[in-house]
Amino acid sequence: MTSEAPSLTLTASLRSAVLDARRGVVRLHPEVLAALDLNPGDPVLLRSAERTSAGIAAAGDATAARGLLLADDLTMGNLRIRDGAPVDVSAAPIQAARTITVSGDATVVAAVSPEMLRLALLSKVVTSGDDVSLLPQDLDPAHPHRPLVESARRSLSNAVGSGWTAALLTVVAAEPETAALITPDTIVTWSGSAGGGVWGSGGATGVRPTASARATATPRFAGTFSPGVSGAAGAAAPVAAKARSRNVDRSMEQVFAEPGATLDEEPRPAEDLIGLKTQAAHLTELFDLAFHHGEVLERLGTTVQLGVLVTGPPGAGKSTLVRSVAQATGATVLRIWCPGLAAVAPDAAAEVLRQAAAKAESDTPAVLLLNDVEALAPRSDPPPIATVLVQLIARLVSESRTAVVCTTSRPEDVDAGLRRPGVLDHELRVPMPDANERRDLLALFTRNLPVADDVSLDDVAARTPGFVAADLGTLVREAGVRAAMRQRDAETPEIAKVDLDAAAQSVRPTSMAESTLEVASLSLDDVGDMKEVKEALTESVLWPLRYPDTFTRLGVDPPRGVLLYGPPGCGKTFLVRALAGTGQANVLAVKGAELLTKWVGESERSVRELFRRAREAAPTLIFLDEVDALAPVRGQSTDGGTTDRVVAALLTELDGVEGLRNVVVVGATNRPDMVDPALLRPGRLERLVFVPPPDAEARADILRAASRKVPLSTDIELADVARELDGFSSADCAALVREAALAAMRESMDTAEVTAAHLATARRRVRPSLDPVQVAHLASYAEQREAR
Repeated sequence: MTSEAPSLTLTASLRSAVLDARRGVVRLHPEVLAALDLNPGDPVLLRSAERTSAGIAAAGDATAARGLLLADDLTMGNLRIRDGAPVDVSAAPIQAARTITVSGDATVVAAVSPEMLRLALLSKVVTSGDDVSLLPQDLDPAHPHRPLVESARRSLSNAVGSGWTAALLTVVAAEPETAALITPDTIVTWSGSAGGGVWGSGGATGVRPTASARATATPRFAGTFSPGVSGAAGAAAPVAAKARSRNVDRSMEQVFAEPGATLDEEPRPAEDLIGLKTQAAHLTELFDLAFHHGEVLERLGTTVQLGVLVTGPPGAGKSTLVRSVAQATGATVLRIWCPGLAAVAPDAAAEVLRQAAAKAESDTPAVLLLNDVEALAPRSDPPPIATVLVQLIARLVSESRTAVVCTTSRPEDVDAGLRRPGVLDHELRVPMPDANERRDLLALFTRNLPVADDVSLDDVAARTPGFVAADLGTLVREAGVRAAMRQRDAETPEIAKVDLDAAAQSVRPTSMAESTLEVASLSLDDVGDMKEVKEALTESVLWPLRYPDTFTRLGVDPPRGVLLYGPPGCGKTFLVRALAGTGQANVLAVKGAELLTKWVGESERSVRELFRRAREAAPTLIFLDEVDALAPVRGQSTDGGTTDRVVAALLTELDGVEGLRNVVVVGATNRPDMVDPALLRPGRLERLVFVPPPDAEARADILRAASRKVPLSTDIELADVARELDGFSSADCAALVREAALAAMRESMDTAEVTAAHLATARRRVRPSLDPVQVAHLASYAEQREAR
């Protein structure tokens, strides 16, 4: 390999396989491996904005996004990045390590011999300053050193105990320094001192040090200042920790910064804060008054409290907003990522908070930014560190030249003590970007990229509801990767419409992480017949999502919800998918029983969380499948009142104090008489739409839609076939076409078309699934509703 080896910029994703975890393995899409001229098992160089590391390449899932680099927490920690950060990947030269010097916890050093350590690290690729685990490399089951690795595994378990898999070590020195492959000939030694070990996630799961080692241990950070341990403990700091490379011996700001942040990243100027101008103006006024016009407050005999809680969906730009405003007002920013801080021991976390506060006070004006604060101060069972945090914030904000900004994407999970007067007095909401703002964000992210003339950012923005700024950045990066693969030999490659279309299919919006309904490339035009049903759904669902301003202008509230009812297999779910595709709305799909749990209060909480996410991702369509299981008639359950409380929560969300804007609820059931009547009155699921079984004309339309891509012979007349399918549901008709194609395949794998004989064979296999009694009951129910 040469230094001119091709490289690609991929998006780091914390989704490693179980057998890869903490073994230095990164998984790449097979096409990325081919583009980089890599084979599984080859070493790769990994470069982030912060530092360079290395790993072993493995093939990822061929159906996953091509722009993802699947890595474990250890690899991402070595790169000083979080989930979603960009990483440059290229082939690394294969160079055997001559010597490796490692530091670790005193207990591990005492128990593990250098020879055993070398076996544990065998076949790993390390860089000076990396953290490594004792978990042996298991990537290749046929590796010639496999027996040695298995022997090392048993020896480590016997020598260190059950906690050996969580112990982390630090590569103090390596020769060569970068991408050194550890072989049986590598000389592996422990460093001169036995301190400075690093613990696994959660702290308590690691190899527990001795009492003396715990007294001298200090958390390791990365950034612009290094909070050491004062007094005798600081004087006893391990020599090995001091021997780490400059890139590793960083301070708190980066290790505990928000995911994806880089130390040298410049804050965005105010004009780049798309959709956040109002929030930025309010925060700027607040900071400017406190930082630079304190004399006005003194003359008025008052003070301003600079405790701010910024809420909004993940990736919407909360940290970017704060850092941009801080730069505009001349304040320094000290960042702490609270989930990372919550993973260390409580006393170490408290020490970090105190030293961060001291640093903020000494660097005034300063902003202490605490990301995802709910991890340190949760509402339910707050740990002792939450009390320390509340007291520290209350003390800091009493000084007008020090601000504390906490961010969260789950404000309902934040300890109420943080939101009381004198702590976080101000609250700002970062909204989801609308279509125009998404278009502006796409223009910002593609500003310096070669974009083909066939790309319409307006079309891309319209197809990406629910995408926040981080999602759109990932979308553009994924499109760039696909463009690079498509134009490997082009002198002037461009990002074309096909690249953005493909990226939009694979990048999932953060706000829709739990949605289970696929809505791509569907519209009501794909639904055969059902003209009255489609008209009713257009008025009740699409109009409120498309034209909310028209309802406001006319002074009426849009419908809140619709109940689809009809026999099983007649297209209720398909209609909802088509609605979502036509209305370009986000879809949160939930089966009724999914929200029910045995824990008291958790089911109601799930309902509240569902509607909160829907408000954030508006315009949103909430689809409650099998709604009769979620909201049965109250007073008849034998589950201790759980379903009754869930129905009450649903009623409250649908027409409670907090309104639903740009959110429509669609329920589906084949037993409408079992749904609680209170849910069906006006203002809730007020429109009941009967989805009847298909008649002959509708069945013909369904057969045509299902066979659109199936080569049917000219002797097949679908209208005649449809007339013979009495009792067939929509799903049965689609199954008939599929079975006919399978019959043709059974006859010959080289067949070019599906004939009438194949269709006749399928007709004998596929039977109608509609129950005449159930169909008659539902039709009678529909007639009774219309007669009222």
